[in-house]
Amino acid sequence: MNRELVIVIDFGGQYNQLVARRVRECNVYCEIYSYKTDIEKIKEMNPKGIILTGGPNSCYEEGAPTYTKELFELGIPVLGLCYGAQLMQHILGGKVEKAPVREYGKTETHFDVTSKLFKDLEEDSVVWMSHFDYISQTAPGFKIVANTADCPVAAAEDEAKKLYAIQFHPEVLHTVRGKEILSNYVYNVCGCAGDWKMDSFVEESIKAIREKVGDGKVLLALSGGVDSSVAAGLLSKAIGKQLTCVFVDHGLLRKNEGDEVEAVFGPQGDFDLNFIRVNAQDRYYGKLAGVSEPEAKRKIIGEEFIRVFEEEAKKIGAVDFLAQGTIYPDVVESGLGGESAVIKSHHNVGGLPDTVDFKEIIEPLRDLFKDEVRKAGLELGIPKELVFRQPFPGPGLGIRIIGEVTGEKVKIVQDADAIYREEVDNAAAQYEKENGVEAPWVPNQYFAALTNMRSVGVMGDERTYDYAVALRAVRTIDFMTAEAAEIPFEVLNKVMNRIINEVKGVNRVMYDLTSKPPGTIEME
Repeated sequence: MNRELVIVIDFGGQYNQLVARRVRECNVYCEIYSYKTDIEKIKEMNPKGIILTGGPNSCYEEGAPTYTKELFELGIPVLGLCYGAQLMQHILGGKVEKAPVREYGKTETHFDVTSKLFKDLEEDSVVWMSHFDYISQTAPGFKIVANTADCPVAAAEDEAKKLYAIQFHPEVLHTVRGKEILSNYVYNVCGCAGDWKMDSFVEESIKAIREKVGDGKVLLALSGGVDSSVAAGLLSKAIGKQLTCVFVDHGLLRKNEGDEVEAVFGPQGDFDLNFIRVNAQDRYYGKLAGVSEPEAKRKIIGEEFIRVFEEEAKKIGAVDFLAQGTIYPDVVESGLGGESAVIKSHHNVGGLPDTVDFKEIIEPLRDLFKDEVRKAGLELGIPKELVFRQPFPGPGLGIRIIGEVTGEKVKIVQDADAIYREEVDNAAAQYEKENGVEAPWVPNQYFAALTNMRSVGVMGDERTYDYAVALRAVRTIDFMTAEAAEIPFEVLNKVMNRIINEVKGVNRVMYDLTSKPPGTIEME
């Protein structure tokens, strides 16, 4: 697709994807490339702007990630962030040293608001700092345009050469006016028009899919998750009955989820496609009987999915394309660790079998981040409750049940989880209605898990010996780190009462306060 482009060159920063997402939120398309990407490739892409990310190294040390000086001589605006800012100064003749005072966290910063980067900002605001090194002397031609009490060069610019260095992280939410700073860069410095929007993406993608597929047949493994559902919706709009979706219900989905997926994509739904639902619950429970080790459960669930999908694919016969819901983070994470950005092969994304007879893979969402996938889903008319469904692991409730998986345990965790999500959603909606803003405690992900612990309780003057349910809720920006959400006690108390009264087999409810790290977001 012909669109204006800003590229992010990654130097190992933890926020590389976040930088690209923030640029895209300004309606400007952005892609991420390794610092090992050749300068000639960058010239061919002809980007409107280049952003250098942070990273864990010191740019003056031998072997640290670097780039050719030619990058700063192309006439293309370059914005260096944190390590990227230090590297820019180091390459161009400035000086970077170990800082006498390390800055970490929210920091008061003074801005020169005559800079194009800081147009329409207040002169003093809060930014997010995270650095051991600092720019002790700017490169020739650079003017200091921001500073803090401990950092004399919080930002510097050579406006004539369109080179900008920022020591802090504008991409994180903790930088109060970070979004405006990046918007100023892409619009005021790079001169972007802002042509990256989901309605045009959907329209252009439908045309591109029709051209690529022609009169061919497409097969898609539909999990019911957001990515595969939006991929199904997009392909359906493009090629209709040339698409066959195989939905394997392994009996480890959330409550009523299998029926909800069928209601949207099945014969009674609004999408024109061939829908095959395989109810394989008993088959999965049989394979999982007596297995309690988490990794063993994962492998059984994954391998069984491949077997079921393979059986259905053989019934359909040869297809021209195997479709996948691969999204941009999959592409980035598979490529940046090597010499270049390489898209994941089909057996790395979703574990689909090589024995299915197809000629080519089609990945209609490979350019999108998760939030963009959701916007595309709404644009396609997929119901909001499916589009905004919470992240859900491929092995489903199999890894939210500690110990052996049985039909009885699955029902317990389904019912408890449904109550928990309903009450949290209701409380969050009530808060927003009363205050006009989202509740500060709203989690990014929340679910109930079934522990393998049973304990004595008393219900109706009788002794019980039942399971304990654990409630998990986290707030996170990137899902790489997470903190337990501080859900109001009265909400948790209501959830506890409902679960114990309504879910047979549970007499104890606990709240998991563990952060990530040391824990994981999932519980297995």
